[in-house]
Amino acid sequence: MTLSANVRGYALILAVTVVTSVALAAVHVPSPVLFGGLVGGIVHALTSPVPLTLPPRVFRLSQAMVGVIIGAGISLSSLSAMGNDAVAIIAVTLGTVLISLGAGRILALRPDVTPVTGAFALIAGGASGVVAIARELGADDRVVTVVQYLRVLIVLITMPVVTALVFHPDHGIGSLDTSNPSDLGQSLAYVVLTLALGLLIARLVPITTSILLGPIVVGAILVSTDWFDAVSVPAVLQWLAYAFIGIQVGLRFTRASLASIARMLPVVTLIILGMIVATAAMGSLLAVLTPVDGLTAYLATTPGGLFAVLATAADSGSDVTYVMAVQLVRLLVILCLTPLLARVLSRRAA
Repeated sequence: MTLSANVRGYALILAVTVVTSVALAAVHVPSPVLFGGLVGGIVHALTSPVPLTLPPRVFRLSQAMVGVIIGAGISLSSLSAMGNDAVAIIAVTLGTVLISLGAGRILALRPDVTPVTGAFALIAGGASGVVAIARELGADDRVVTVVQYLRVLIVLITMPVVTALVFHPDHGIGSLDTSNPSDLGQSLAYVVLTLALGLLIARLVPITTSILLGPIVVGAILVSTDWFDAVSVPAVLQWLAYAFIGIQVGLRFTRASLASIARMLPVVTLIILGMIVATAAMGSLLAVLTPVDGLTAYLATTPGGLFAVLATAADSGSDVTYVMAVQLVRLLVILCLTPLLARVLSRRAA
């Protein structure tokens, strides 16, 4: 009886995940498969008396796969292109992190949000990575998931408006190179090697985020070599990783938690809009401290939506490499600081 109920439960989750993912992809919602898995897990959690959970090994592999995906997009040459602007970029990055933490602290004024949850729900950058490790850091991953991707969605909506009204750039100057010259065999070899070495590092380094940082470091090193130049993780593997993470989070929802998160969305939206304004000020500061133009600096400090940001930079003739470098620096700083932030915030709360 239990086995049959489990099978029906997984079938329901699979069906809802697929249908929702396709629908969200059609309207260009970011990370549609992660959201689809989230909805699939929520539907089962709210409609079935039979509790389900993913095996810990499956979830851990999914976390590591997110690190593999991020590592494939890190270009060491882009990071080295920062040159003499490194000090200014790091200063602006830390300023953006402080803005995120301030926004998280405001959210944590609500009695149903802890300081750790507030911080990681609104930390600006690496949404998929933060979601993947939120619960292990002591945060409520349900709140973190919803708020993180609401932030990304609002950034994607406001960015073209700000770009057009404030900077008035020409369009069609360039295009983002999304070609992938590597074959499937090379990409699979990259995934296997990065995953194996990354998991080994995660086992040897007793840090919560090592499950992400290990594959990221290995991946970044491999893609900088001649053997694995311009590889990408096959889409099916990306879908599986994001779906499992979304499902795991969705299965932990209850009617009470869903209602609580829905009630906080208006406040969260206002906080996110405030963050966007504050990070735009960081972009203005970067334009003053460095030789880059205002639009490039704005896009480099936009808190989310990396691929849309890069596409906008290419279309408007901005410095895509510079934008990529600043965004990557913030991503790496956030993933490195999250364990320390979790410990500090937990101690303060205690």
